[in-house]
Amino acid sequence: MKVAVMTDTNSGISLDEASEMGIFCMPMPVIIDEQEYIEDMNLTQERFFEILASEAVISTSQPSPGNLMDMWDEILKSGYDEILYIPMSSGLSSSTQNAQTFAEDYDGKVMIADNHRISVTQRQSVMDALVLAEAGKNALEIKNELERTAYDSVVYLAVEDLNYLKRTGRVNATAATVGNVLGIKPILRTTGEAFEVRTAVRGIKKAASRIIEELENELNTRFAGISHEELIIGTAGSFINKMDAGNWCSVVKEAFPDVEVYYDELSCSVSSHTGPNAMGVGISRKIKL
Repeated sequence: MKVAVMTDTNSGISLDEASEMGIFCMPMPVIIDEQEYIEDMNLTQERFFEILASEAVISTSQPSPGNLMDMWDEILKSGYDEILYIPMSSGLSSSTQNAQTFAEDYDGKVMIADNHRISVTQRQSVMDALVLAEAGKNALEIKNELERTAYDSVVYLAVEDLNYLKRTGRVNATAATVGNVLGIKPILRTTGEAFEVRTAVRGIKKAASRIIEELENELNTRFAGISHEELIIGTAGSFINKMDAGNWCSVVKEAFPDVEVYYDELSCSVSSHTGPNAMGVGISRKIKL
């Protein structure tokens, strides 16, 4: 049984990286001034971040049913028996529900894993799926395992400018205006459902320190008793200055020297909601056979 692992670019996995990993990746559309662009095809991250800092009107969309099903058809024709598709969390998008509906036409050959992940934690789901596929698990078995361990992860996020969250309805206009004037930065948290405001601090530097404190608390509570070798921390961001990205990753590595830590750019579709210079981090427990 040959199982193809597939995700979307909300995971932070680019099309080139997906090819290197031996997986398949659906590029997400981004609407800029009413024109559709496709991430990693006619829209690079560098160009997107330039646009993000402008007054352009940016929104996100979903892959068309035709594009999604065309990719499934091509994968199945290329020698794979089944597909395990890992879209972003159903708590943050309707992509999962729509994909589940489309998959009904494939007689069980396409399985949709709704394991409530986004960005770096979604990436880890892909890595877990590869481990399970290489161990001979079929698509349904992988789906069940990913959904069973769905909440073995958590994500924290801080944004520099609340106006981007205001545009997408994550905060109201009054809160965004007051927050920007006072320099208040919310610390957002999710385990895969809607983001909740964990706390708020004044200034982006204090936000970084508070995220570290929250991560320490997670390790002592949600992940208590779990060997740090079984955990992975993904740092992420939409930093304009790439040195800031390196600095953020270094800060987290220094705070958690016995946990594997890496850095990943936030995808264009995710950055559409966070704005530039957002910083995020996710902890996941790796699936072990």
